[in-house]
Amino acid sequence: MADIHVYTASKLNDMAGSLEELAKTFDADRSVSSGLSRADGLAAMQTAASLVCGDCRQCGLRDEGGEKENYYLYYLLRTFEQNGSVACEDMPRLFQETCRRKEAYVGNLNRNLGRATMNLTWKNRFLESRDAVVSQFRELAVILEEFSRQMEQAKDVTSEAEGAVKRMFLRRHMQVDRMLILQYEGKRREAFLTVKTLDGRCVTSQDAADCLERALKSGKWIAARDSRSIINRNFATIRFLEDGSYQMLYGVARRLKAGETVSGDNYTVSRKTPGQVIMSLSDGMGSGASAGEESRRVIELTEQLLGAGYPPRSALKLVNTVLLLTGEEEHPATVDLCCVDLYAGVLEAIKLGACATFILGDGGVQILQANNVPAGAVGPVEPVLMSRKLWEDDRIIMVSDGILEALPGEDKENVLKEYLEGADRKNPQDLAEMILKFAETFAEEPPDDMTVLVGGIWKKQ
Repeated sequence: MADIHVYTASKLNDMAGSLEELAKTFDADRSVSSGLSRADGLAAMQTAASLVCGDCRQCGLRDEGGEKENYYLYYLLRTFEQNGSVACEDMPRLFQETCRRKEAYVGNLNRNLGRATMNLTWKNRFLESRDAVVSQFRELAVILEEFSRQMEQAKDVTSEAEGAVKRMFLRRHMQVDRMLILQYEGKRREAFLTVKTLDGRCVTSQDAADCLERALKSGKWIAARDSRSIINRNFATIRFLEDGSYQMLYGVARRLKAGETVSGDNYTVSRKTPGQVIMSLSDGMGSGASAGEESRRVIELTEQLLGAGYPPRSALKLVNTVLLLTGEEEHPATVDLCCVDLYAGVLEAIKLGACATFILGDGGVQILQANNVPAGAVGPVEPVLMSRKLWEDDRIIMVSDGILEALPGEDKENVLKEYLEGADRKNPQDLAEMILKFAETFAEEPPDDMTVLVGGIWKKQ
C-alpha cells in the first residue's frame, strides 16, 4: 500500500509540473493596452486616404501619415478617445483650408478608429480571459502539489491496529474484510473499512465508528458524511475520520434594507470538509434580488469548490475567474471566509473586498481587516489570508457592509470593537442579535442590508 501512495504522489506531482509548464507557454506578451496606439492611428488615416483622397496630396496627410513621426497624430487619438469622434475642426489647419472632401475623409477616419477601438476592446478582453485561465492552471498546479505532499506524508498504520479492530468488530457481529488506516500531519487519522454484519441485522455507521474507537483506544471517531449510513449483510466500504478536539456553534441575525423584500447578503456555515467548519458571508453589489442572486452564486460556487477539496485561497481565485468570464458586465460581490480547523483550533480568514472580522476572546477584541477589491470586479486578484489561534469560548464575528455603515463616526470598525469589548460573551445567536440591535439604534431605516454571523468555539469534553 505504501508503494501505491508513492506512485500516486509521484503522478500528482508530474501533473502539477505539466500544468505549470503549460501556464509558462502563455507568459509572453500578456500586456493589456490602455488605448489606441500610433500604429492604429496611422492605419486609420492611411485607409481613409486610400478611400477618399485618390491622387490628391494638397494637405500632406497622405505623405506625413507614413513611417515618419506625425506631430498631430497623438492629439487626434486622444480627441477620439475622449469625445468618441474627431470633428473637422480637430484636423490640421492646412487640411481644413485645402481639402475638398473634408466630411468624407473625417467620416472614414472615425469609422476606422471605431473599428480599431472595437478590436482593441476584444483583444484586451481575450488577454484578460487568457490571464485568468493561466492563473487557474497555476492554482490547480498548487492544489495537485499539495495533494501530492499529503500522499507522500500519509503513513500507513494499518498493521498496528488490524488485529484489534477485527476482533472488536467480530464481538459486535461484524466482519471486516479489508481495512486501511492512514495517519497524516498532526497525528490525525483516517480509516477505510470494508465491512458487513454477520447476523442479518443493520448497524449504523456511527455505531461502527464507536466500535473502531474502542478498538483503537484513542481519539474520537465519526463516520464521514459522504459514506453510507447503514451497514448490512453485504460488504461495503465505510470511511471513518478521527474527530477534532473542538466544536462550534453559530448564530445569525439579519435585516433588509429599507424598502427591499430580498436581501443582497447571503451566508452559509459548512461542515463538508472533515475536521473543519467554514463560515462564509457574501454581500452583492447594491441591494435587492439582483444583488442577492450574485451573492448567492458566489456562496454556492465557493462552497462547492471547498467541498471538492480546494484550499480556500484557490477556491476564491477560481470563483473570481468564473465571475470574470461569465459575461461582459461586472457583478462584484464581496466574499468573506472564516475556516476553523477543529483539530488545532486555528482560524484562517480569507477575504475579497469584505468587511473586517472581529475575534472576541479573553484578551479583548482583535480586528482582521483586508482592503482589496470584491470578486468579479477586475482581473486576477489575490485573496488576503490571515491566521489566528482560537481559544476556548472565543467568538468569531462577521458582518456585512450594512452593519458598519449604520455606525457613527469615521472609524466604524473601532466603534464596533469598543461595543464588543463591553458586551457579554453570550451564545452565538444572542450575540448576533445584540450586535444587530446595536447597529439599528443608529439607523431606523437601514441604508443597506444588515447581516451578522457569529461562531463560537468550545473544547470537547
